[in-house]
Amino acid sequence: MAQLRDGIYGLAVADALGVPYEFKKRGTFTCKDMVGFGTWNQEAGTWSDDTSMTLATCKSIRDKACIDLEDIRRNFESWLYKGAFTAHGETFDVGNTTQEAISLGHGLDDFYSNGNGSLMRILPLAFTGATDQEIRDVSALTHGHEIAQKACVDYIHIARKLMAGEGLGLKMDQEEDQIESGGFVLHTLEASLWCLARTSSYKEAVLKAINLGDDTDTTGAVTGGLAGIIYGYEAIPKDWIDQLKNKDLIEECLF
Repeated sequence: MAQLRDGIYGLAVADALGVPYEFKKRGTFTCKDMVGFGTWNQEAGTWSDDTSMTLATCKSIRDKACIDLEDIRRNFESWLYKGAFTAHGETFDVGNTTQEAISLGHGLDDFYSNGNGSLMRILPLAFTGATDQEIRDVSALTHGHEIAQKACVDYIHIARKLMAGEGLGLKMDQEEDQIESGGFVLHTLEASLWCLARTSSYKEAVLKAINLGDDTDTTGAVTGGLAGIIYGYEAIPKDWIDQLKNKDLIEECLF
């Protein structure tokens, strides 16, 4: 439970930090703290679809004590159509592939459906015995292409290594202008690992991720989930956690 809590709060806080800046270009803003409004006109501490879908996955694992694809899908439907698993009863910022997949009842597997919408929610599986195929299947509820599925498997493997106390062991020598931070799943994964490799605290890592611009909430969330595991819940600035919305729901979904 402790490491799960580290990762989920790490993800949710970073998601909320990034929400006001989504779609803003790198260099046009500087995120230094938890603020509100901006792109989505939400109060400070409001998290988006990244955290909602992560919590929907957590809740299913808690309820079923296994990876139940249909139950996870039903939770996604409740989020999209009923505002469940949200910061304050409102669903906003839904990815195109995710929305289409949930409405169709199956994931999309064309090359152009390789957004980061399954990577951003896959972290709970690191805290289960999920096999690589189960990870792929959970990704494929919305994002069924091989690229997106493999990115999710790779992310879970990294998370598990970090949970075991192993370092990242990555040489990320790219300069910032070589790092993409849009919605393509491989760019998000690379950007997140780059941020972690270039920083030495939770706060530094997630702020670096968000300040890359563009898909700020998801780059933040994917980075924040791993940073939470590395540095722990206590390393997340207390005032950021204090401002985070609907923490009762987060606690209800942990397993």
